Amino acid sequence: MAAREWNPLDYDVEEGEEEEETPSPSALSSPLPYFDRDRHVAFLEMMYNLMPYHYQSQEINRLTLAFFTISGLHLLQALDRVDKERVADWVLSFQAHPRSKAELNNGQFYGFHGSRTSQLPPDENGVSAHNFGHLASTYCALAILKNVGFNLSTIDKESILISMRNLQQPDGSFMPVHIGAETDLRFVYCAAAICFMLEDWRGMDREKAKEYILNCQSYDGGFGLTPGLESHGGGTYCAVASLRLMGYIEDDLLSKNASSSVVNVPLLLDWCMQRQAADGGFQGRANKPSDTCYAFWIGAVLRILGGYKFIDKVALHRFLLTCQSEFGGFSKYPGTLPDIYHSYYGYTAFSLLEEPGLNPLCAELGMTDLAALGII
Repeated sequence: MAAREWNPLDYDVEEGEEEEETPSPSALSSPLPYFDRDRHVAFLEMMYNLMPYHYQSQEINRLTLAFFTISGLHLLQALDRVDKERVADWVLSFQAHPRSKAELNNGQFYGFHGSRTSQLPPDENGVSAHNFGHLASTYCALAILKNVGFNLSTIDKESILISMRNLQQPDGSFMPVHIGAETDLRFVYCAAAICFMLEDWRGMDREKAKEYILNCQSYDGGFGLTPGLESHGGGTYCAVASLRLMGYIEDDLLSKNASSSVVNVPLLLDWCMQRQAADGGFQGRANKPSDTCYAFWIGAVLRILGGYKFIDKVALHRFLLTCQSEFGGFSKYPGTLPDIYHSYYGYTAFSLLEEPGLNPLCAELGMTDLAALGII
């Protein structure tokens, strides 16, 4: 592909990408002292109606940007601002389709393209030689469809699921696209979420995926993105949420017999609790600054485990407000400009905190409970 496909599990830019120069806090207005839902709705409505020029280089990830926008509006109880039927038709237009069932085992993945940029037209013989169906884009597509109340039983799920097994590797991990790319917990999670939303597990070998996940748990209790890597908030979320979706761990483990769990729950809980910093925010790794998005990545893990009650909610609420923009949306750090990624995970964090005016969150799928249950 012409550009690296971004996905909703890319967490942040501290993994080697260059960050924009941080404006001084004095250059920005003081943070609002309360969660301003109306400003956030206006921020997302702008994203729904146009693509700001800052995001034009991310056009290949248009489905991901749409997921943040539409699911964000649903969290904010403002789904009435969305033309649901039009959105569903638009999303469905991105699915790749084989010419016949025989092609489902040709090594390609017949999921969803991230945008028109990767959805190249067929040749003069009607052959789509360039199929760039992507796991993360497929997760986003299905999540959007659930958010707008579309009946997923009516889509061509067989093409998605059977061809998705082409992406699973011998060690249980997944590539995001059939032409080859990195394999790590992000795409195991995408595969698990896709199967869960489609209510059909033909798309993956769950036992192999489970073993890969367990091999990613580090000595300190957290999970690295691949076996042997440093524990990471996003990787830990992908591991725990995947195991929950696949049925290998129960909800609210701490109220049950955690000693029989497939993961080391006490170590995992201890690692997660250590991620809340002195400023009240959550860090993604040890010795890193607090970052808005980890209030979801770590907070959702704690919610699944039953340990969310142990965090300092008042301090977290206070930290998140310092990242809230007067224009709506949230920034990565206090004193910087908002972006759609950190805005969405700011909304999910406030939903976990049970902020009035927000819909409850399904922690495992990263969307509202209503969307997860199909109640729109």
